[in-house]
Amino acid sequence: MTMREQPDTIHAFQDDALGNHDATALANLIRRGERSVPEVTAAAIQRARQVEPFIQGIVFEAFGQATEPRSAEGFFHGVPTFIKDNMDVIGMPTRHGSAAIPPRPAETTGAFAAQMLAQGYTCLGKSSLPEFGFNASTEHAGAPPSRNPWNLAYSTGASSGGSAALVAAGVVPVAHANDGGGSIRIPAACCGLVGLKPSRGRVVNNEAARSLPINIVSDGVVTRSVRDTARFYAEAETHFRNTRLPELGMVAGAGSRQLRIGLVVDSITGHPTDQATRTTVEQTARLLESMGHDIVPMAAPIPATFPDDFARYWGMLAFGVKANGRKLMHPEFDKSRVGGLTNGLDRMFRQQFYKLPTTLWRLRRCAQEYASAMAGFDAVLTPVLAHTTPPIGYLNPEQDFRQLFDRLTRYVSFTPLANVAGAPAISLPMGQTDNHLPIAVQLMGPQGGERTLLELAYALEEAQPWPTLANVRVQASAVAVE
Repeated sequence: MTMREQPDTIHAFQDDALGNHDATALANLIRRGERSVPEVTAAAIQRARQVEPFIQGIVFEAFGQATEPRSAEGFFHGVPTFIKDNMDVIGMPTRHGSAAIPPRPAETTGAFAAQMLAQGYTCLGKSSLPEFGFNASTEHAGAPPSRNPWNLAYSTGASSGGSAALVAAGVVPVAHANDGGGSIRIPAACCGLVGLKPSRGRVVNNEAARSLPINIVSDGVVTRSVRDTARFYAEAETHFRNTRLPELGMVAGAGSRQLRIGLVVDSITGHPTDQATRTTVEQTARLLESMGHDIVPMAAPIPATFPDDFARYWGMLAFGVKANGRKLMHPEFDKSRVGGLTNGLDRMFRQQFYKLPTTLWRLRRCAQEYASAMAGFDAVLTPVLAHTTPPIGYLNPEQDFRQLFDRLTRYVSFTPLANVAGAPAISLPMGQTDNHLPIAVQLMGPQGGERTLLELAYALEEAQPWPTLANVRVQASAVAVE
């Protein structure tokens, strides 16, 4: 056994073509001719090679294919990005984080990927996720976990954990994410990013979402700035506009209205919020109050049956993947190779399948019940997660299922409601732990209420700018290696 230096924190920010720019600034530089697409692409590839051995956020490299963006028309022409590996991009394999799916190149590009790439991004490859997005940490059986660049011993969150790691580490300024129970907001929270889950139907439904009895999945991005998130959705709306929702357009800054904002610090699961997270939420509430907003403690806008109902729906998704994987995922899907969490969720559902009709009935009512609970409120402030980011291994998908499921329900107790209700919700990094890991808050709104959430996010970003790893010195400590 020998000793070598291993960084505790890793990032790739440096004086190159990418600099510390967010996607909006980079797009403007390219448009003005102050940066070229080839030099920006080359810088992103070099950064990826620098940090990927540590963060493990990439599952497929398309560096050789990344010479030109797929669209020359979009606002983000030439800005490098990654697409999460549960979305087809022609010529790249889609494995959903699972050994059950062979690495065959996709023959078409998925509907949402097409909507995103129409904005002009250069896709450098596929980012990592836990198997089928079921876990809240991007960890896999028999493969390296994705690691948090703020502290490599800790989780990136999930399921868009690879995308979050790559954006936080400075490889790209924006990356694709999607959210079926918190999978945009959770990794954004763990990695100190902005993550907005849009209203149901705000963007094009992806292929998997269309097959669900209740569509809980929304696509989006993780970014380092509010304006990148706002610009992404404004540009997405030029590709597809849902006339059943209020037009969003480009939200360019904080609003001027005095808002009534509900405050929820503990979930109805009975598991208390830890002190560091509670403190961050309460400090954010005081900051919003200092801006003139009315902060009103309220009961969680969620029925008491919701946690069990959502868990049963979660199990149903695993059952559906195993039973119909060849139809839904790939003709060569091998269910004998799925991992421990997927198998555990499948078994749990099989034991309770007879409860599914009433479960679906109650979950379908959630949108109406949520709207009623939100009457009189412009937004609700909550934690994103019930406790701070756990270390790698705490949510290992191969541990005893009962222990893992208990840990997941204690951790992920605030995000799923927005998915079932179809409401928008945004994660913002408003605090840090003693070991410098980000802590985030969540703002939820009524369906179609993204504008208000983005205006609040701008105000908080201006009042309390959050740190990025660009300003953090990489330190190393000795680790033992065989």
